[in-house]
Amino acid sequence: MKILAIDHLLPGKTFDDVKPHLRNEAEKAWKLYEKGVFRELYMRGGKPGAVVVLECRDVEEARSIMADLPLVREKIIEFDFMALEPFTPFASLFAR
Repeated sequence: MKILAIDHLLPGKTFDDVKPHLRNEAEKAWKLYEKGVFRELYMRGGKPGAVVVLECRDVEEARSIMADLPLVREKIIEFDFMALEPFTPFASLFAR
């Protein structure tokens, strides 16, 4: 299942809090990408942050994986999660 994860800084945190952890965060993300867990990674347009598309069993597995990222462990960022499902309304619109 595809899971969308969008990060945001926790209250009181700034990019200065992020900087010391960027290399470790990137290394962890790279390993997850190589494993096929991170399927797509994006920067958020117009503001700092990341958007990740993961391939997981469910949102709980995605939460567990993301909890191991350095910036999450250090309580600097957290993620909002959304399960993505196939767009099925076409079938009802075009059924004959």
